[in-house]
Amino acid sequence: MSQPSFSSSIPKHIAIIMDGNNRYGKANSLATGEGHVKGKDALDPIVEFCLNKGVDVLTVFAFSSENWQRPADEVALLMHLLEQSIHEQIPKMDNYQVRLRFIGDRSQLDIGLQKLMAQAEEKTAHYDAMTLVIAISYGGQWDIANAAKQLAKKAVSGQVDVKDINVNTLGNCVELADIPDVDMLIRTGGEYRISNFLLWQSAYAELFFTDTLWPDFTDKELENMMVEFANRQRRFGKTSEQIENKT
Repeated sequence: MSQPSFSSSIPKHIAIIMDGNNRYGKANSLATGEGHVKGKDALDPIVEFCLNKGVDVLTVFAFSSENWQRPADEVALLMHLLEQSIHEQIPKMDNYQVRLRFIGDRSQLDIGLQKLMAQAEEKTAHYDAMTLVIAISYGGQWDIANAAKQLAKKAVSGQVDVKDINVNTLGNCVELADIPDVDMLIRTGGEYRISNFLLWQSAYAELFFTDTLWPDFTDKELENMMVEFANRQRRFGKTSEQIENKT
């Protein structure tokens, strides 16, 4: 079989819903929680692949606002793994010159974890090879509501006139307003929904779904998706003729 080849269309921003850790653990008769450990380990090859391919931003969904409803012991394990992952990622970010960022409602997180996240962001803020964004305690609806709250405060204080509030002013208040919107949104694990992830930022994202459970997701599968992405026509409301004629 011939190797896939890329066109010049490399996505600037890839977002991944890393689903299937628990099912992977059960399918492989692992101890409780070990599926999440395998899922944590699966991230590094994907980060390195994206960096080598010239992707500007990789955003991964590590813990959603809805995940707080999971059993307390599972939540505790996930928080421990997130903290462990951050400690592991910092020297790797140093090595690859990758900036580390976090999005989500930090107020619900342990103070120690909040401080660690802030330290990691500060330490890697000047790196520009790529940005790795980890969504923790994040929900797309929360994100949009939080942006609306920011605008409301500005309107009340007189900084913004209500008549000037539009898509652009709201968009400037959502998480990741300073980086390109999502080009590719990938969900592993065989589910066909986006589960409240980057709703605003993914308005025109190309969607990719795979039955592969996250711990089994490889850079090879991602590469095949990127080849498909390069061959999709992204019209953004225009006609095919307009795109082809670049008008």
